Amino acid sequence: MIDLYYWPTPNGWKVSIMLEECGLEYKLIPVDIGGGDQFKPEFLRLSPNNRMPAIVDHAPPGGSAPLGIFESGAILEYLAEKTNRFLPAEIADKYKVLQWVHWQMANLGPMMGNANHFKNYAKNLVDDPHQLDYGIRRFAGEVDRLAGVMDAQLSANQYLGGAEYTIADIITWPWAFLLGRLNEDKIWEEYPHLKRWVDEVAARPMVQKGRAVGGELGKEQRTEEEERIRREILFNQTNAKVRKAREEAAKAG
Repeated sequence: MIDLYYWPTPNGWKVSIMLEECGLEYKLIPVDIGGGDQFKPEFLRLSPNNRMPAIVDHAPPGGSAPLGIFESGAILEYLAEKTNRFLPAEIADKYKVLQWVHWQMANLGPMMGNANHFKNYAKNLVDDPHQLDYGIRRFAGEVDRLAGVMDAQLSANQYLGGAEYTIADIITWPWAFLLGRLNEDKIWEEYPHLKRWVDEVAARPMVQKGRAVGGELGKEQRTEEEERIRREILFNQTNAKVRKAREEAAKAG
């Protein structure tokens, strides 16, 4: 059994999709990132960066003690090796895949997260909306560049890592399928190979199942003040604010 510490966001969907694709049994443990669950000592002991997703595998290979892992890229690589699925064994092919896994972690996810923040959330956090113009142009422009990188790769390959569906696709799709929402669907006209891939991956039954996990979470009605508090938790994190939780986690072992 695998414990999945999760909230329904692109980073969470990466792992729920992988677990479904691998047919692994797991237990969902919600981490309400707007409610501050990521700062609880018991979660920080597992994920010291106070970010979900994270997993605990109670039956790791070799029969060792339960194994906790944070960071979605590390989790997907671990699950691929555990099941011998979605990651080639041959060294050259393996690293063709892993370079795209690391590309997503360093590029597409952070840039889309920043673009979405400046376009859709930051307007509630500043007095003058014009302060956001440069941030929007900077990150939306970088997202457009990254879409072009994917489109070029997919013009010559069925999948990001080559001819086979791998963890490179699983880790990238949860962000890539949201490109239309971020760019008002205009991006699909410019990048047809990317659109072909997004649609093909979206049609996989286990992708659909993994994407739907926890869909009911976080949908309760909230007051404007409650929403303000959640935004404060999500977007105004500092070391000073989380130091106490880290210290409590360390004391608890």
